Amino acid sequence: MAVKVVFPTNDEVMVEEHFGHCAKFCAIIVEDGKVIKREIIPAPEHQPGVFPKFLGSQGADVIVTGGMGQRAVDLFHAQGIKVFLGATGTIEDNLNELIKGQLISKGSACTHEHGEHDHN
Repeated sequence: MAVKVVFPTNDEVMVEEHFGHCAKFCAIIVEDGKVIKREIIPAPEHQPGVFPKFLGSQGADVIVTGGMGQRAVDLFHAQGIKVFLGATGTIEDNLNELIKGQLISKGSACTHEHGEHDHN
C-alpha cells in the first residue's frame, strides 16, 4: 500500500521546523519501503487552517515536521492524516527512519501565542 509522506521545507533538503513558515512541501510516495515518486509542492499563502486542508486535498497520509499548532494537528487528524512532531535534520534521514518504523513523534503541539510565529 502506497503512503504519501509530506515534509515542510524551504530548501528541499531540510525539514522546516516551523510548519507554518515553509515555502513548499516535499511529498514522497513510499510503497513497500521504496520511494516511488517525489515531488515539490509550492505552499499556498499561509493562513490558519489552510495548510492542513490543502495537504489533505493533495492526498497526504503522513506529515513529518518540527512543530505545529494544536489546531493544525487536530485538522490533520480529522482527515485521518498522521502527524509526527519534533523532526529535525534532513528529509532523507527522517524518511529513512519512517520507512524503518523508527520515527517517533518527539514533540508536542505548539501552545504559545502565535502572531507572526504561527505553525498552523
